[in-house]
Amino acid sequence: MLWQLTALEAAERIRDGRSSSEELVAACLERIRETDGAIGAWAYLDGEQALEQARAMDRLRQRGQPLGDLHGVPVGIKDIFDTHDMPTECGTAIHKGRQPNDDATVVSKLKEAGAVIMGKTVTTEFAFMHPAGTTNPHNADRTPGGSSSGSAAAVAAGHVPLAIGTQTNGSVIRPASFCGVYGFKPTRGIVSRGGALQTSKTLDQVGGFARSLGDVAALADVLKGFDRADPTTHVRPKPQMLDGSRSDPPMEPSFAWFELPFNDRLDDDARDGLMELIEALGARVEVLPAPASFSRVIECHRIVHEYEICRHLSDDLETHWDLVSATVQPVIERARTYSDDQYRDALDMVQAAEDYFSAFFADYDAVLAPSATGEAPPLTSGTGDPIFSTLWTFAGLPCLTLPLLAGAAGLPVGVQMIGCAEQDDRLLTSANWLQLHLDDTPDDDAPEGDAPDEGAD
Repeated sequence: MLWQLTALEAAERIRDGRSSSEELVAACLERIRETDGAIGAWAYLDGEQALEQARAMDRLRQRGQPLGDLHGVPVGIKDIFDTHDMPTECGTAIHKGRQPNDDATVVSKLKEAGAVIMGKTVTTEFAFMHPAGTTNPHNADRTPGGSSSGSAAAVAAGHVPLAIGTQTNGSVIRPASFCGVYGFKPTRGIVSRGGALQTSKTLDQVGGFARSLGDVAALADVLKGFDRADPTTHVRPKPQMLDGSRSDPPMEPSFAWFELPFNDRLDDDARDGLMELIEALGARVEVLPAPASFSRVIECHRIVHEYEICRHLSDDLETHWDLVSATVQPVIERARTYSDDQYRDALDMVQAAEDYFSAFFADYDAVLAPSATGEAPPLTSGTGDPIFSTLWTFAGLPCLTLPLLAGAAGLPVGVQMIGCAEQDDRLLTSANWLQLHLDDTPDDDAPEGDAPDEGAD
């Protein structure tokens, strides 16, 4: 079925004329009609608007005009990115019906690549911690994670082959793990946040979701680039991420596993699966004690995140306090107690973390880590614990989750890989090697939940 195609497969078929974008978008819309009543992945969806975009892409191909890398491929957009022709409500009643005048930078880049903007996916309130109404496609009683809830669920359910999200703590990696898809957050500054809701100027980072390694890499290649609207972006060459995901490493990669001070938060089945993976990799993995500073990073992340969200959203929070959830209100009240000195001290740790990992990756290709504490928890418990993303997000490192494992209830459990800043291609090469290595590992020694078939990337 067309909706099952990866983004790269779909783009190739459209480019060759074996399928049309209109046919693909129609198939995705039918899939949404069949399944989204139970999932609730979409905050805004206009089927005719999506089909008209697809027809426009098909006309370009018929005329022999240039085609983009994602030509005719439908993409879901987290509802915190401005779209000039769709509302952007940021998961809050405060912005109900808000219609921006311009597209966010990443939305413009997707359109330039020929993508069809399918609609806006559900986000938690202000892309923070109050759960949205989306459910996990694998089990409607479980959370899809947050804050990029709808983006992860839409890709997992086959509504779209690609979706974009953001991560300020664990909002790409954790929902991708819970929903059993690939999630990738490039290095801080590679993808612009221009035109997106700002919750933390220091920590907000853009990422994507897909059902194959090649797809998340291709999406990142489309999104990357300098943007004057975002001072974290830089004017220098960027990693070639799709090439990295297809490359063989010059030698077998070397991995590190940290005995993190919060590893006790791992569910038993997730821990068992990860230990089996490490055992299967043998001498390729070095187990290391975590520096004492890692614990302080967690506290510093909290201070920076909460201090900045409180100030960035001050107008909304002060004028519409009654519309802010009871989940978020006490966090904002705590954030108001932080002093400027506390904030500056926490910011100093960002640079220290960047410096530490810059030296660390001279000896390792990637760090292996949990993507989350285990399987998706019940909807009633929130969106899950982001602790296994906090450190890497704080340092701005490229992070990737691979849907390699399964938990005791048969739900997905991701394996996270973290790489050196601005060496995202190297991280993706190591991930490609890992998947191929596990495919070649005898079944008796393979960790539970083998790497999924990637298709023709």
